[in-house]
Amino acid sequence: MQEAIKIEHISKEYKLGQIGGGTLTGDLQSAWAKLRKKEDPNSKIGSVQVHSGEKFLALDDLNFSVKKGERVGIIGHNGAGKSTLLKLLSRVTAPTSGEISFSGRIASMLEVGTGFHPELTGRENVFMNGAILGMNKREIQDKFDAIVKFAEMEKFIDTPVKRYSSGMYVKLAFSVAAHLDSEIMIMDEVLAVGDMKFQQKCLGKMSEVSKNQGRTVLYVSHNMNTIRQLCDRCIVLNHGKLQFDGEVEEAIDIYMDNVKSYNVFTDLRQIKRNDNLGELIQFDSFELLNGNINIGTDEAVKARLVVDAKESIDNVHLRINLKSQDGTPLAMYYLYDKITVHEGKQSIDISIETNGLAPGAYSLDLVLNETNEFGTERLLDVVRKSVGFNINAVLGFNGNMEWLPQYWGHYSGKIDLI
Repeated sequence: MQEAIKIEHISKEYKLGQIGGGTLTGDLQSAWAKLRKKEDPNSKIGSVQVHSGEKFLALDDLNFSVKKGERVGIIGHNGAGKSTLLKLLSRVTAPTSGEISFSGRIASMLEVGTGFHPELTGRENVFMNGAILGMNKREIQDKFDAIVKFAEMEKFIDTPVKRYSSGMYVKLAFSVAAHLDSEIMIMDEVLAVGDMKFQQKCLGKMSEVSKNQGRTVLYVSHNMNTIRQLCDRCIVLNHGKLQFDGEVEEAIDIYMDNVKSYNVFTDLRQIKRNDNLGELIQFDSFELLNGNINIGTDEAVKARLVVDAKESIDNVHLRINLKSQDGTPLAMYYLYDKITVHEGKQSIDISIETNGLAPGAYSLDLVLNETNEFGTERLLDVVRKSVGFNINAVLGFNGNMEWLPQYWGHYSGKIDLI
C-alpha cells in the first residue's frame, strides 16, 4: 500500500534560555539585564531562568511511516513530543535534522482556532481554508452546506469567529478539516473541548473518511477509549523517542506502565490554570496519608488537600471525579458539606473507598465551587489528571487472575470528607 507519510531520522532540538528580542531594542534589553545580573525580560520560559545555551531535545531520531488510509494514534506522557511531532507534520516548524515526505494535502487541527482569522466570519474562514488547500470557489461551495450542517452552526455562520466559544471553534474547524479535500488529517486533542455527543460524531466522521475515502488520520489523545474506538495502529512516544509502534492494546499497556505511578505528595501550585481559575483560591497540595493500597484489603485511601485562599469564602463545595488509568470516568462525588475557607492555607481530609477497584492507577479531578444565596455556582479552581493513587496487585490474591481495568465492573464505593 502507498505510503502517505514517511519520517526518517527526525530530531527537533530547542535552545533554551536565550531568546532574541526580535528587535535591536529587545537585544539591548537582554544585554543590559545580563550586565546588571538581573532577570532577562525577553527570556521567560515558565518561571525559572535556565542557563544560556542549554539545549532540549524534544524529538530524538524518529523513524516510521504511515500508509494511505491508516488511522494512527499517537500517545505518551505530557512532554513526550506528541505536539512537536504534529507541528513538524503540519509544517508549523521545521525539524533540526531528518526528512519528512508526504503524499497528499494535509488538514490539521493542533489547537482551538488554528487556521481561523478572528475578524472573519465563519463563512469567510471556510472559504479561506479551502483556498489554502488549493480548492477553487466552486469546489468549496459544493461542500459548504455539508460543512455548516455537520458543525451545527447554521445560525452563526455569518458571525465573526472571535465571538465564538471554544466549543463553536472546534465544531467548525473540525467540520472544515473533515469535509474539504485533503488526503491526510492531523488531529491533536482539541476534541476534548467539545461536548460528548459531538466528540462521538467527530470520531465517527474520521473513521468514515478513512474507510470510505482512503484518508490517512493521525490522532493524538490522552483518552484511551477514543484511541481504541478510532485507531487501528498506535505509536507510543517517551521523552522524544519512539518507544513502540504496533497494536493499539499493546501500545496502551506500555503507555499505562509509563504513567501509572502517583507520588505520595504533589505540589499543585505550578499546575497551569485556565480562564482565571485559582486567582481567589487554589489547590495548594495533595498528599496520600496512608500511601498506596494493596488489592483485597478494602482499605480506604485517605488523602489531605491543602487549599490557599486570598480571602475568606463561605459556602465552598468540593467535587471529586474518579477515573481509571485509561481516562474512563468511574464516579463523580459532589461533597455537599459546605466548607468555610479562611484566608491563608487550610487542610481538607478526604476518604476514598477502594472496594470494587482493580489493581492499577486511578486519577482524581479536583474542583472547587462557590454557591451564593440564590444557588448560583461559581467555579473557583480545577486540577485535572495531576493527582491520584495506586492499588497494588498482591502475589497470590485470587490466584492467577488477569486484571483488565477496561473490562472491570462499576465502582460502587464512596468518597467523603473525614
